[in-house]
Amino acid sequence: MTTPQHAAIDTNVLVALVDSRDHWHASAHALREALQGRGADLVYFDPVLNEAISVLARRAQEQGRSSQFADLLDTLTHQVPPEAITWLSAETQRLYSQVIALVRNTSGKLNFHDALIALGCQELGIAIIASFDRDLDQVTWLTRVETPDAVVTAFKPAPVD
Repeated sequence: MTTPQHAAIDTNVLVALVDSRDHWHASAHALREALQGRGADLVYFDPVLNEAISVLARRAQEQGRSSQFADLLDTLTHQVPPEAITWLSAETQRLYSQVIALVRNTSGKLNFHDALIALGCQELGIAIIASFDRDLDQVTWLTRVETPDAVVTAFKPAPVD
């Protein structure tokens, strides 16, 4: 029996899952289904929830649908209850200099949260991240998946000796 692989879920995928009006909504659902079909344990880091809530609130306000924000927030907290969150914020102080170095090494293409998430993946041995953000391709220890086909490739079984 094989141990399931873990896959981190990035903010843009989570927001697309929650907001049916998001451009990536259908793609995010197909991506999540492909990951679950491969038996992946989905990992939701607290900075992702932090960003997702902020994006959903801003988007609802900017699109004149503030009355829908409570429903969006309910959908988010239903999809990712507190017990499903992997907490990195407690590690931010310890990882701070590494986060800054990673942001610097990518010339700012990775923001602070993306760098923290990438380092969290590295520390926890998570090699796959579901994201539509191509900037994460610069992170050598992560394989970014954005389509069901990419999931199949990323989860190919190891060769038998």
